[in-house]
Amino acid sequence: MSARFVIEPLEKKHRRADFSCGNDRIDAYFREVVSQDVKRKYATCFVAREITTDRVAGFYTLSSSNVPLNNVPEPLAKRLPRYPSVPAVLIGWLGRHGDYAGQGLGEALLFDAIRTVATSSIGAHAIFADAIDDEAASFYATFGFMPLIERPRTLYLPVATALSLVST
Repeated sequence: MSARFVIEPLEKKHRRADFSCGNDRIDAYFREVVSQDVKRKYATCFVAREITTDRVAGFYTLSSSNVPLNNVPEPLAKRLPRYPSVPAVLIGWLGRHGDYAGQGLGEALLFDAIRTVATSSIGAHAIFADAIDDEAASFYATFGFMPLIERPRTLYLPVATALSLVST
């Protein structure tokens, strides 16, 4: 992503009313619900803002999470402590305005989320992503996220592996 965009925490000044990624659920969440989730501390939200127009080009949310150890794919689970759950951060929502398709903005938002999690002083072993559909699941899988055993549209990536994506 070029210097065309800046990624920053969601604020009241960000205009959300005309955001359209092409998925009604994501659009409605971002336009109508995200500020309530931020206010209640259910999630933090970051937006990609086009610098020249101040237009919101995309966003993602992060929330604290965990997953039962027995839902983690076996190759990863066998290397983890036998605690009942794995501490994690959830990318609950990620959307890119349709006008910015094909410009690498979705990847830039994902990598910013990874950096945010990896540089936080709060312990988390993994990053989870809740994919809204198969296309979104495929997007995350491209970057090494693996589906959970019982929830195939929830994908998992160890923070250490995720960090290697953004440090190259």
